[in-house]
Amino acid sequence: MFYHEPELQFEVEVEEPDPYFAKMLQQAIGGAEGEMRVALQYMFQAFAVPAEKQEYRTLLMETAVEELGHIEMLATAVAKNLQGAPEHMREEARENDAVIDAMMSGGQPRQALSAGLHAMPVDSNGVPFTGGYIVASGNLAADMYANVMAESTGRLLASRLYEMTDDPGMKDMLSYLVARDTMHQNQWHAALETMEDHVPVPASFDQSKENQDVNYEFMSTFREQRENPDQRWTQGQSPDGKGEFSYSPEQPGGGMPDLEEVIDEMYNSPSDE
Repeated sequence: MFYHEPELQFEVEVEEPDPYFAKMLQQAIGGAEGEMRVALQYMFQAFAVPAEKQEYRTLLMETAVEELGHIEMLATAVAKNLQGAPEHMREEARENDAVIDAMMSGGQPRQALSAGLHAMPVDSNGVPFTGGYIVASGNLAADMYANVMAESTGRLLASRLYEMTDDPGMKDMLSYLVARDTMHQNQWHAALETMEDHVPVPASFDQSKENQDVNYEFMSTFREQRENPDQRWTQGQSPDGKGEFSYSPEQPGGGMPDLEEVIDEMYNSPSDE
């Protein structure tokens, strides 16, 4: 069950409308690093949490709903940037409408043609949002690692957008979003710290069934053999405490891909043999 308040989570102000920046903001809504991705990712992860782990379900769902608020903020920012024209364009406008001129010069035409100068569920190139961006594996540890990555790329995007604008209102909003990404990265790390034996994922798989010859071995893929570079990942104890890293100067190799064409209905043969 969800409830909605008409008040934005954080005030959104635009002093100098910029249709081009509105186009850039679309990435933070419907892009691979955007708020639609994390809102739905956390929500679907929460749906899979069993009753005995209610604290994780609450953590995920509360953050998902917060991210819905971020979508609302960004959609407001897009509209405010689209529904006005930069000062220099207003001054230069003669016969043409300055807003439409600004949109066609640097914005995303579909924001005008399909959405009437409002935000859309697309990225900065106009590509529709896809559920393929969402990671919800059903394994809490795997999902938390995915969430750290999602917040990392989200914070990176918000930081880049912050540097792309001189508008004080947009910088204030993005400063808020960057700060929330900081919190969310840390909360997912904190959640991982509460889980025992979460490396490797899934830790519940019986490691005695793994190939014991290669489960902690770094394999070099260079054609020529090289010396062990003596890096953290080629020597010493593994982070899970269950093995010792080793180094192989080559891949093991074995067997040829000698596939047989046996299904005539697939028509994979060049001729009727």
